[in-house]
Amino acid sequence: MIERPVARYGRQSQPRRNRRWVLVALLALVVVAGTILAVAAWHKFANNDVKGELTAYELVGDDSVSVTIGVTRPDPSRPVVCIVRARSIDGGETGRREILVGPSTQKTVQVTAVVKSSKPPVVGDVYGCGTDVPSYLVAP
Repeated sequence: MIERPVARYGRQSQPRRNRRWVLVALLALVVVAGTILAVAAWHKFANNDVKGELTAYELVGDDSVSVTIGVTRPDPSRPVVCIVRARSIDGGETGRREILVGPSTQKTVQVTAVVKSSKPPVVGDVYGCGTDVPSYLVAP
C-alpha cells in the first residue's frame, strides 16, 4: 500500500480488519452489559415470594370498603407490606391503602383494613404485597 502525505490527504482510515474487530468488541460489550442488566432485574423483581389473596370485601358505606386478604410469606418473622384498594363501578381505582403485616408465627395470616374511596366503591381488592416495607410503616 502506498503511503500518502498526511498533511495533504489526512490520516488513512483503519484497515477493514481493524474496524471489524472494533465492531465485534462493541457488540460483545453491549451483549454482556444487557445480560448483566437482565440478571440484576430478574433477581430484584422475580424473587417476590410474598403472596396476597383477596378473601373477602364488604361495602361499609358510600365512601369506604373493608378488605380482608390472606398473606402468605416464606419467612413469617419478617414484616411485609400489602396494598389494598377500592374500585368504582367503572373499574377505576378510587382508594388505596398500604397495610403493614407484622411478624407472625404462621406463614399465612389474614388481615382486614378499611379503604376510603373518593367515589362509591363496588369492590375491594389487593394490588400486591412485598418485602420492601417503607420506613413510615415500621414502628420506631
